[in-house]
Amino acid sequence: MADAVRTGARAPATDRLTLARLLRAREAGVFIALLVLCLFLSFATDGFLTSLNLLNVGRQISLLGIMAVGMTFVLIAGEVDLSVGSTYAFSGLATGMLIIAGWALLPAIGVGLLTGVAIGLVNGVLSTYGRLPSLIATLGMLSIVRGAALILTNGQPVTVNARNGALPEVLQTFGFMGQGYLFSIIPMQLVFFVIIAALAWVVLSFSNFGFRVYAVGGSAKAARVSGISVNSVKICAFVLMGVLAAFAGILSLAFLPSGQAGRTGLGLELDVIAATIVGGASLSGGEGTILGTILGVLIIGVMRNGLVLMGVSPFVQELMIGLVIIIAVGIDKWSTRRPS
Repeated sequence: MADAVRTGARAPATDRLTLARLLRAREAGVFIALLVLCLFLSFATDGFLTSLNLLNVGRQISLLGIMAVGMTFVLIAGEVDLSVGSTYAFSGLATGMLIIAGWALLPAIGVGLLTGVAIGLVNGVLSTYGRLPSLIATLGMLSIVRGAALILTNGQPVTVNARNGALPEVLQTFGFMGQGYLFSIIPMQLVFFVIIAALAWVVLSFSNFGFRVYAVGGSAKAARVSGISVNSVKICAFVLMGVLAAFAGILSLAFLPSGQAGRTGLGLELDVIAATIVGGASLSGGEGTILGTILGVLIIGVMRNGLVLMGVSPFVQELMIGLVIIIAVGIDKWSTRRPS
């Protein structure tokens, strides 16, 4: 009886401790902010909570989400990648040009993904063995890759259709990747995002590589002493970012089968970084989760969708995204500050 009483007395304290931990979690704060935003938009607009609009939001956030998953690994490792928008454009347009040239779908997509691997590898090597700050290295690659895309396309739009030489069977499958629906309901872009996010969650949470990414971002010096190859981990994070940016660019061209090197993916890196930081990833490294990134992507996507439904100017939308970035970075810095 006495044991039962003591157990009962400890239970509320344990529950309070668990609740306190949940409330302190960055993901909990982001989730509450998302709920408040959705609640506001449900009253401020007529069409926000319709199934059609919510599925549309899911499709709209998918490409951003795929890239934000890759950025999560990079930021946790203590680096940043500003070249994702250019990689998105170059890989997608390169794949489209190969399809127009009569290539089968899988080889064309394979080459497009390999371009993402190559760009990520260069970013990683410059930021590690080259000893350049990743901010500078990837900023330079942003311009280099964008310029390479302009040279590759000669500055002309790339339109993937049968008139330009694409094979009909390739067009059908390629179009389904970007425009199709699973069970005639769920957009295929959203399906790809869910699969990639789930795989990334498993890797980051349960694999040795995920542990090493956190260790390197937390303290590169301590990770090196523990026998972890810091440079290899960071390079792998950049390569993963490059592959996912390339895949997102390919899906983008599959959805809207026309793109131009000077416009496609322009400024996209800002949304990717904003979504990841809003989700709880730290610019200082060592912090971040896939769940947090998904919530951050949802906040950016829901906010953009809501502003459109409310008739807010696109210029004001860009201003508000900028404010979100500043606030998110500020929260990151203030919350990680330690008393001296």
